[in-house]
Amino acid sequence: MSQRLIAPLSDAELTRRWTAASKAMRDADLDALVVQNSNDWMGGYVRWFTGIPATNGYPRTVLFFGPGDMSVIEMGNRGDALQPPAGEASTRGITKIIGNPSFSAVSGTFAVDARLAADELAARGAKRIGWVSPDGVYHGFAEALENCEGFSFADATYAIDEIKAVKSAEEQALTQLTATLQDEVMAAVAGFIRPGLHDFEIAAFAQYEAQKRGAEQGIFINSSSPSGKAAVFRPRHMQGRKIEAGDVFSLLVETNGPGGYYCELGRTFSLGKPAASLVAANRAAVAAQAQNREWLIPGSRVSEIFARHNAYMRGQNLPPETRLHCHGQGYDMVERPLIRDDDDMVLREGMNIVIHPGYINEEAFALVCDNYLIGPQGPGPSLHKTEQGLITL
Repeated sequence: MSQRLIAPLSDAELTRRWTAASKAMRDADLDALVVQNSNDWMGGYVRWFTGIPATNGYPRTVLFFGPGDMSVIEMGNRGDALQPPAGEASTRGITKIIGNPSFSAVSGTFAVDARLAADELAARGAKRIGWVSPDGVYHGFAEALENCEGFSFADATYAIDEIKAVKSAEEQALTQLTATLQDEVMAAVAGFIRPGLHDFEIAAFAQYEAQKRGAEQGIFINSSSPSGKAAVFRPRHMQGRKIEAGDVFSLLVETNGPGGYYCELGRTFSLGKPAASLVAANRAAVAAQAQNREWLIPGSRVSEIFARHNAYMRGQNLPPETRLHCHGQGYDMVERPLIRDDDDMVLREGMNIVIHPGYINEEAFALVCDNYLIGPQGPGPSLHKTEQGLITL
């Protein structure tokens, strides 16, 4: 099975996580942690514990009791309770796999998962249970489990987030692989894009270029527009426009790479002489990213950085941020810290931070998106090497 995994983690890395999570669990006087995810874009906690992602809307539930001691409930034959074979790379740390076919489109099936989880927790003598990222758990499962007698529940998410947000040397190396992969995809797109192609054809080409380099999951949002009009990122079902000479084309490559770590690379292309408004907007976005880099210092509180960013934007006569311009990444496309006013996390060395300030008006959509690893004194150079700002073809 290790030959089938694109980039399996080392045993040492998984053990590091389990040991840290176990300490956090015991410090909070918890007997077990419950983790559930169902996708590989915003569902990174299951992969963080097991090394294998949840996918395609199917719930994968992890019951963590300690280092190398997890039970997993996942899609499988009803009634299965299997012990994984020794040495299996895809089930390291898992002592039992419990099968149950449950579906988010079929109401009531998650209650069975909850009953199986309750039985397993009770059999192990667990009474105080910690939820990890309850916002990522299906409501039917959580409600049914919390209605089972004999348990009390607490939220253990923040304790795990503090561990998960700081990347080990192995994780940082995998993150750099993703950034390099995305640079290569963006360069391939620059050589491929031309009038006559539809936006979805560019997205399909970019996805092919990413996956043949080892990308496991991700999305490609883009759009084209006539020069002087904003080319806003749009999802696949809105990528039907045909590109014409002189157009503007925006592309965001939101993929992970071998090993599952996400980065983001966003650029705007001009298929001809760009409008002055677009040139100015991209310069402003590049300058805003550079300004944010100066504030990403270990020990800084992210809510304070957010306030500085908005003060800067107002000072440049640009709109303040009302969405999210800067955040952590890892197994999740978006993970803590979030650089905004409702996150109290403190920056630490080893975090992978993406900075993508931008804004939109009728004439231009401006965004520049790059990843940075936080070093002892702040961010190093961008993990991406693609030229920043507007790319004129």
